[in-house]
Formats: sequence, C-alpha cells, structure tokens
Amino acid sequence: MPVDIDPDRFEDLVDDALAGLPEEILRMLDNVAVVVTDGRPGDPLGLYEGTPLTARGQYGFLEMPDRITIFRIPLCAHARDEDHLVHEVRVTVVHELGHHVGIDDARLHELGYG
Repeated sequence: MPVDIDPDRFEDLVDDALAGLPEEILRMLDNVAVVVTDGRPGDPLGLYEGTPLTARGQYGFLEMPDRITIFRIPLCAHARDEDHLVHEVRVTVVHELGHHVGIDDARLHELGYG
C-alpha cells in the first residue's frame, strides 16, 4: 500500500537526505539544483539531467544548473511505510547525485544505491 505523506513533509525528507550527506560529498556538488515534484505512477523515482562533473571540460560559461528531480508519488508508491520511504528517498537522492559526480548506474548498484 502506498505511503500517504504530505508534500511538505516529503520535501523535508529530501532536505534531510541532502543535509545528511558527508561534507566531502557536498563540496563536490557544483551548479546542481535538486527539485521535488509529484510525478505520476510509472515515473522513475528520481532523474538526473545535466553534464556530469567528469564530462564538463570547458564548463562555466552561463550554463544552466544540472537538475535532479525527486518524484514524490512514485517514491510513495514504492515504499512499504514511512521508515522505508525515508530510506528510499535517501537512496534516490544519493543515486542521482552520483550521476552528477560521474558515477554510472552499474557502480551505484554495486555501492547499494541502485
């Protein structure tokens, strides 16, 4: 059964996941925006759009920020309860930030963020 959670509370979960990242990871993030949207059933849990840090080259001339979208409805549908939702939000945030720093899906899965 999907977890029914207020959108504001869900945003707090995403904020908590970001705030819980180690300082060395936070220092690596560059020109990236994390946004939360409802999404629809069948959407991914999260989505990274941008140029990974490892592929930027001549980056820095008025580029728009990379964008990480965290989808509330798919994550709530995926979770068994609120504790599981908290875990899945953290995994999704770390997974998408991993793409930002240049880690591919296979390695993220190996690290437990798949």
